[in-house]
Amino acid sequence: MAEPRFAVVAEGLRKRYGDPRKNGTEALAGLDLRVPAGTVHGLLGPNGAGKTTAVRVLATLARPDGGTARVAGHDVVRAPAEVRTRIGLVGQHAAVDEVLGGRQNLVMFGRLYHLGAKEARRRADELLERFRLTGAAAKPASEYSGGMRRRLDLAASMILAPPVLFLDEPTTGLDPRSRNEVWDAIRTLVGGGTTVLLTTQYLEEADRLADGVSVIDHGRVIAEGAPDALKARLGGDRIEVVLDDPASLTAAAEIIGRVASGEVDVDTEALRVGAPVTGRAAVLTEAVRTLDDAGLRVADIGLRRPTLDEVFLHLTGGTENTEDKDEEVRS
Repeated sequence: MAEPRFAVVAEGLRKRYGDPRKNGTEALAGLDLRVPAGTVHGLLGPNGAGKTTAVRVLATLARPDGGTARVAGHDVVRAPAEVRTRIGLVGQHAAVDEVLGGRQNLVMFGRLYHLGAKEARRRADELLERFRLTGAAAKPASEYSGGMRRRLDLAASMILAPPVLFLDEPTTGLDPRSRNEVWDAIRTLVGGGTTVLLTTQYLEEADRLADGVSVIDHGRVIAEGAPDALKARLGGDRIEVVLDDPASLTAAAEIIGRVASGEVDVDTEALRVGAPVTGRAAVLTEAVRTLDDAGLRVADIGLRRPTLDEVFLHLTGGTENTEDKDEEVRS
């Protein structure tokens, strides 16, 4: 059977918690999702938007109330056993035994997955090398750094080399160095052909890792696309000028208005003038020359693109779905 083009496909997924006679809480309200095979796909949304519920349904840990979903070509309701043999799952909390060493943990997981003793040891050694943990193989997991522990978690999820890996906020609480270690491990997996569905609240994480992003709110997808395409929704590039003298703001705004492609914003407190523009180097060069000819003292000038954080806040209104946050945790 040919490998499916999309490793994950969800259509109209619905999931409700609580007493249906009292309407309960609708965690998924018709979620549609397509994840191309061999890519990283980010699932973003406020707390309670339905991210974890979506992962639980796709991983066959929760049964949907409506809609359909296929993972690695198999229906999550009709063929859950087939799905489970083709996925790995890393949740928000480490699943390894902290008393055991790294190698002992992986051998134990291999045995739990019904590998023979020799094969479990071989696979453990292979994964320790892949995730750069060979030097710490004998150390108890309790002595691992946060990034090392997460890499051991990822290694455990890959014992059977599943084609699809679900990562539910895998870097929550990690320091920047540990987060970078996990990102490198994820890139290695995808380079080897694994498909990764990543839920995260770190917008930089999705920006750095994801080929595509789906923003969900109130249990449904409200926007999707490549990170750069989502940023373009906010108007593309902006030029920003920071001045030394408050008296220069009006003149600077007039100059920037000549090169801008949209409305000029003036921040009197930050002494900043900004506006959307089209064309990068030519616009910046013209602005610098004109400001200099006018004798305006510039503290800083540059072009920047909207961040994924700004896209996220723009699309979701910067709010959490507090009415179903508890259901997200409990699901």
